[in-house]
Amino acid sequence: MPLTMPPALRKFALTAHLATSVGLLGAIAAFLALAVAGLASADAPMIRAAYPAMALTARWVIVPLAFAALLTGVVQSLGTPWGLLRHYWVLAKLLLTAFATAVLLAKLALISHAAGLAAEPVLRYAELRAAGLQLVVHSAGGLLVLLVPAILSVYKPRGLTPYGRRTQRAPAPWPSAQSPRPAPQSARPGRDAGAGAWPGGGLITITTRRAYAFGAIVIVLHVVALHLAGVMPGGH
Repeated sequence: MPLTMPPALRKFALTAHLATSVGLLGAIAAFLALAVAGLASADAPMIRAAYPAMALTARWVIVPLAFAALLTGVVQSLGTPWGLLRHYWVLAKLLLTAFATAVLLAKLALISHAAGLAAEPVLRYAELRAAGLQLVVHSAGGLLVLLVPAILSVYKPRGLTPYGRRTQRAPAPWPSAQSPRPAPQSARPGRDAGAGAWPGGGLITITTRRAYAFGAIVIVLHVVALHLAGVMPGGH
């Protein structure tokens, strides 16, 4: 049974994706500012405040926003004519966001280690400087990586994946009295269409199985990642 996404729901999904993506960029920018402050400052109170704040920001702001941006991006792609695997720019956005999220999870231990060093009675400046330098580099790199999906969303460069070319060349079924009429040519996504736009204004059909599968995978990965990151009870 097909799952339809009416225009109101489609706009809600797009709004959620934009909000989480922009929020993620802002949170990483704030994290980078704290990392630079902790690395450049010789003031002990500043160092003791910066690194624990970075740990809190990473666990309770950046990690949830990263998975929310990933999940809403998948849902929004499945609910628009762009699809998830048909266009290279959509696939690149998915892979870059997933890569940045994986690097973030890999660096949570280093962030916690730096926060622990800052909480010690006697600061070990050499170790803090080494950890802080890594955090500055990785947060700046993550910010640059996540700017690329934002640019791709605006410019939408041409290019179909092999899967997209196969689906485009697939012959349409012979119309019958019971089958819905095909969408007009003007309703198909063009290069300058807005992100997730459907100029025809009609419903967009996606398979229930595919939507549930992607949603379940992302939710399970989210729960596992939060558990491993120590955000959820019993995490490491």
